[in-house]
Amino acid sequence: MGWWQRGHTIGRGSSATVSTATCCAGGAVFAVKSAELSRSESLKREQKILSSVSSPYVVAYKGCDVTMENNKLLFNLFMEHMPFGTVAQATCRHGGRLEEVAMARYTRQIVQGLEYLHSKELVHCDIKGANILIGEDGVKIGDLGCAKSVVDSTVVIGGTPMFMAPEVARGEEQGCASDIWSLGCTVVEMATGDAPWPNVEDPFSVLYHIAYSGEVPEIPCFLSEEAKDFLGKCLRRNPQERWNASELLKHPFIGKSCSNNKEVLESNSSSPTSVLEPCFWSSVEESESVGDLINNPRKFELLAAGRVRMLALSSGLPCWAQHDDENWITARGNGGKGFGNGGSGTASASHELSH
Repeated sequence: MGWWQRGHTIGRGSSATVSTATCCAGGAVFAVKSAELSRSESLKREQKILSSVSSPYVVAYKGCDVTMENNKLLFNLFMEHMPFGTVAQATCRHGGRLEEVAMARYTRQIVQGLEYLHSKELVHCDIKGANILIGEDGVKIGDLGCAKSVVDSTVVIGGTPMFMAPEVARGEEQGCASDIWSLGCTVVEMATGDAPWPNVEDPFSVLYHIAYSGEVPEIPCFLSEEAKDFLGKCLRRNPQERWNASELLKHPFIGKSCSNNKEVLESNSSSPTSVLEPCFWSSVEESESVGDLINNPRKFELLAAGRVRMLALSSGLPCWAQHDDENWITARGNGGKGFGNGGSGTASASHELSH
């Protein structure tokens, strides 16, 4: 492979694998997300978007190449290595609840990343704890596998059902305001260690509930009034009423000074206790699975309101076990507390870890 050497696997999906990688010359460690060249259209689109952005709050692009491995041509996307895993993993390791000071710090950095992406007319489309990566200086937004331009109408609506905004679940639009709703769901996830809709299980029911119930995710009662108010600004069913990223940065919940990054990391980024982290979501809740469903009308005809209602009333739901092979496998890195990151999942450079 020339100038770099592949390390251990961080995560696997249906079409891509994320691994650690080492530069042969200087020994620098980074993450590499790889897919067979013949199946790399999605990864190439992610590479194009990632290479066009540069922010302290978005995982850094390191390049790309094509290699021949095991008699297969692979397209490789290189990304910054984030050694402390994902926010979802950190929440799990700490009993399902991050301290509010850490939540505030992480949330501020996520919002700063969203403000940057939105200023570039880019929508992430899959904000959730599994796609927020933790490094030495706090968190960064990873996994731009679902990201799209605001003006690009050719990209099919996608993301993770549990974190989708109502307008996305109805198939109407997926804009910057949709990321803000997902941000609110992510804060709920950090506070509870649970999905924002814990009592709704299969994807059809989740999407129908989000689209038409008129409800919003429950805001944890134990949060401070500032945190509750912040969530109230994000979780408004009408996208026109949600605060944008620039407005949220002025909110007192994340606007006030937070504790030092190192302190937050030390208290919230301990090493995992086993080789495999517990899986947060079933495969039907993962963005890659959803993309497959949305693109296949036989599996997923929810974008039209009438079809949503019909499916919701139908008793014959498909067997989701067939999608088990699309789960991202989360594994601990060799260094004990180091994780990589990944793609519609999460890896060092993004996040493949939890898909």
